[in-house]
Amino acid sequence: MSTLDLTTDRLVLRPWPADEAAAVVAGERRPHWAPDYPADGERMIAGIIAGNPDQPHGHRLIIERETGLTVGAIGLKWPPTDGAIEFGYGIVESRRCRGYVTEAVRALVAYARALPGVTEVFATVDPANVPSVRVLEKAGLRRDGTVDSDEGLLHRYVAE
Repeated sequence: MSTLDLTTDRLVLRPWPADEAAAVVAGERRPHWAPDYPADGERMIAGIIAGNPDQPHGHRLIIERETGLTVGAIGLKWPPTDGAIEFGYGIVESRRCRGYVTEAVRALVAYARALPGVTEVFATVDPANVPSVRVLEKAGLRRDGTVDSDEGLLHRYVAE
């Protein structure tokens, strides 16, 4: 797994360092965070990273290139299982509806598909979360069935 940044036109997807995760868990504020960062999803992921600082993980911060602010997170649910790897994402409310998540998903999917042993990249989403469904569709993923989870029935989307 690479520790290099993934760079898109408007974003940097930077591997999430343990000290940043610990700051989120501790409720600290960092000057390079958007005012509404972190959201609940980032707090949950930060807890996982901070609780296992030496364990490899596939989570990255979403950084807005124009401002240098951290505005969300995207990550691979490491390690892959039978060649398949799931990803998830979140972005703060102040940066929604800008196409950032679609841009980040495209970059992460391309990166994941090039990882040794990865044969499938997918995401699951609550069908009622229409904005997230649109992100996956715009990023080029196709619906590939449903998954029964603790969160209810989710739609499964696979990268082409």
